[in-house]
Amino acid sequence: MATQDPPASCKVVLAGSIAKSLQHEVSEGLLKLERKPLLVGFLANKDPAARLYSSWTQKTCQENGFDFNLREVDREELETHILTANQDDAMDGIIVYYPIFNSRQDQYLQQLIDVRKDVEGLCHTHVFNMYSNIRWLDEQKLQKSILPCTPLALVKILEHLKVYNTILPYGNRLFGRTILVVNRSEVVGRPLAALLANDGACVYSVDVTGVQQFTRGEGIKKKRHEVVDKEGWTLEDCIPFCDVVISGVPGEAFHFPTTLLKDGVICINFSTEKNFGPEVKERASIYVPAIGKVTIIVLLRNLLRIVQNRQSSSTTEIGEIN
Repeated sequence: MATQDPPASCKVVLAGSIAKSLQHEVSEGLLKLERKPLLVGFLANKDPAARLYSSWTQKTCQENGFDFNLREVDREELETHILTANQDDAMDGIIVYYPIFNSRQDQYLQQLIDVRKDVEGLCHTHVFNMYSNIRWLDEQKLQKSILPCTPLALVKILEHLKVYNTILPYGNRLFGRTILVVNRSEVVGRPLAALLANDGACVYSVDVTGVQQFTRGEGIKKKRHEVVDKEGWTLEDCIPFCDVVISGVPGEAFHFPTTLLKDGVICINFSTEKNFGPEVKERASIYVPAIGKVTIIVLLRNLLRIVQNRQSSSTTEIGEIN
């Protein structure tokens, strides 16, 4: 009798399948609104990646019941356009496709966007809340703070994969997990490490300058994460300890050393380049090769959240007047 081959030990999970559950959540929220939310995008560069992202945004908005208006402007006039959009009640959300100046000027532009319209969660209030583990914009806990799209997309992927332990209280559901994040950019890697540590994980954050450990201390007794430099540590020192590995190193030269992965690890790639070779499937129990479709849906989810926050704010103000 012919013997059957054993089932594959690694499950490849595509971003599209994860995005579907978030799409359902967004669709349910839209049904409760009086009109379609309008997202306005500002494109002020010639960067092909930025233009591609704007095209994805437009397509996803149209497919999911949102209005989208792309405005191509001169970068020297972008500041004025943002300030005008802040004051326009017809515009529910604002997104700027970076880079614009590739300097601190870009950070200045991020701070110009009204907190009530910042779908990317890049203004000071949202960034401060994220790092401080403050999850609400108001004392009544009716308006949730907005998180950056790509880090939040990765969190949602981990929730979908059941890495978050729902038996534990909200805010502690990664307690006991050890996670490696290979990328410490201010856009994705550092915010992601902070978010995961604030949810209870022990996170090793690795970039070309070295290794840092993000935790809420022993027994996750601290309210927010702390960061410790791991002097002398390298990427190779971290890998064997980790239950989850998330890598987003740009460029073709980087290849993750998969031979050091422990059996059954979950691996996620968020770089446009393939950080993991095909051999990752020999060690990983779950492999997510890309996250783009989840990120785009999270952007719409953030826009929906902004509209819901505004409605909650209006209800609260009416209640105070009465």
